[in-house]
Amino acid sequence: MDGKSLTPEQEKIEALKQILPETFTEGKIDWEKLKATLGENINFSNERYVLNWAGKSDAFKVLQTPTTKTLVPAKEESVNFDETENIFIEGENLEVLQKSYFGRVKMIYIDPPYNTGNDSFIYPDKFSETKAEYEKRVGDKDEEGYMTKDGMFRKNSKENGQYHSNWLNMMMPRLYLAKNLLRQDGVIFVSIDDNEMHNLRLLMNEIFGEENFVAQIIWERAFSPKNDAKYYSENHDYILVYSKNIQYFQAGRLERTEEANSRYKNYDNDPRGLWISDNLTVKTYSKKYDYPITTPNGTIINPAHGSCWRVSKEKFEELVSDNRIWFGENGGNVPRLKRFLSEVQEGMVPTTLWKHKDVGHNQEGRQELKKLFDDQGFFDGPKPVKLLKRILEIANVGKNDLILDFFSGSGTTAHAVMDLNKDGGNRKYICVQLPELCDEKSEAYKAGYNTIADIAKERIRRAGKKIQEENPDYQGDLGFKVLKLTDSNFKQWQQIEVKDVKALAEQMKLFVDPVSESATTENMVYELLLKSGKGLTSRIEKKDSLYIINNNELVLMLEKAEQGIIDRVIALKPIKVISLDKLFQGNDQLKTNTVLQMKDAGIEFKTI
Repeated sequence: MDGKSLTPEQEKIEALKQILPETFTEGKIDWEKLKATLGENINFSNERYVLNWAGKSDAFKVLQTPTTKTLVPAKEESVNFDETENIFIEGENLEVLQKSYFGRVKMIYIDPPYNTGNDSFIYPDKFSETKAEYEKRVGDKDEEGYMTKDGMFRKNSKENGQYHSNWLNMMMPRLYLAKNLLRQDGVIFVSIDDNEMHNLRLLMNEIFGEENFVAQIIWERAFSPKNDAKYYSENHDYILVYSKNIQYFQAGRLERTEEANSRYKNYDNDPRGLWISDNLTVKTYSKKYDYPITTPNGTIINPAHGSCWRVSKEKFEELVSDNRIWFGENGGNVPRLKRFLSEVQEGMVPTTLWKHKDVGHNQEGRQELKKLFDDQGFFDGPKPVKLLKRILEIANVGKNDLILDFFSGSGTTAHAVMDLNKDGGNRKYICVQLPELCDEKSEAYKAGYNTIADIAKERIRRAGKKIQEENPDYQGDLGFKVLKLTDSNFKQWQQIEVKDVKALAEQMKLFVDPVSESATTENMVYELLLKSGKGLTSRIEKKDSLYIINNNELVLMLEKAEQGIIDRVIALKPIKVISLDKLFQGNDQLKTNTVLQMKDAGIEFKTI
């Protein structure tokens, strides 16, 4: 109740919505649908089977807009920074990873906002912007630069005229960029509920291809009904699974359980051991496979109408001779095929219904987090570790593979990867989380956690410590590098109209030295790693004033340039050298000679 009355126009629209709901799209009248519903002869413009929504074109433009952002290390917030191969990125920009991690990720898991009408959409459209840019763009800071209360969260309310469109605009560019990062045999798992399942499936069909759909999993996230539910108590969520290329993806098998094995018996004391009987008929009819069978007690049995046996008569006789057909204890039952436990595959084929007793439920996820935080529940709805371990298992993640989660939340994926590495594996993760502000009234904020990212980082630290304490012989990687999204260390050229000669002259003065005033040498090293396509866990060795990457794959000259230094660089025989151009200022001859010497040595040489 907002104290406002409906206008005559609104009353008519509401009445029309009751009579013809199919003519409305996101709360607004779709005039083409209305005309068609009323019988008017109309051809829908650009008629084809496609998912379309308000802002889709702009979302594509966002996707195609190059970023100038970079990542800078935060060693004080990391664990074992120099040795670890795990990465935690604070910020929300998958584009910075495109060059270094293109086609390298085996599995992606994301748990995005479900668009329930209460989600915090603090990144509604521009995936490449920093938190500070977002706050500036939406005007959520007061005149003194402090965040306003209303700016802490932006809810995509169901009353919003573009409720579904806003969510799709947020998801589309991220999913496109995620696909780029997957290997050919890679796979993505996306958690979702009923609010956007229908749209997400269509969106992923468009991005990944309908032919690469693997499964739509139902996860029993709650085990007790809610008696205050308006219609039905919703006990499940979904997990959508798509492969990068279905021809290369192979789903992992689940470990056999005692319950599954208990179904195998040995009624006839077969020396080959336990077995289970399987149906011998199929519904795909073939006349060749339709024949009568005489059982040991003389009963003649034919396949049911419309079906036939799954093997030819000759093959059936071979199976009988090998004691692989079971006619029942009295020898007169419908024949069934014996399948021996010793001959079945090592694992079980996964199903699309995941019960909470097998993969955990939402309360279990909450309890896991509370145990790590001294019985404090600092995060709503964390996924249970068992659920993520099941996903990793089905994704067929190898012991040295890379996993990505770019809606990291409380850090369950990182926790699950570390826990799974108890098997001696060296699986690595990249977790990405926007530093979304915690509510000042929340227990997390009162305990000193200003952002969701802060909670996740502390969860990973504590989980790693707990795993080590409980498993003294654990050899896996329990560390992680924290990197934060920020502006480039290099000044960006601004397009200025030629008529503004004075402004152009001023800009050219600035670019005598392209290095930003706030840049540090270490931050430049990491930016050049990314922009050269090197991983963030590359081995960085400093010798004198040189930064040597991955045993001479790349050498960075960022501090000084002298003939002696040039000679040392050439002696290292690197593949590529990048230098700051300003190091050669006042010595054009040295730069010219360096270019020629590098070329003669077969070294790619670039200056910035």
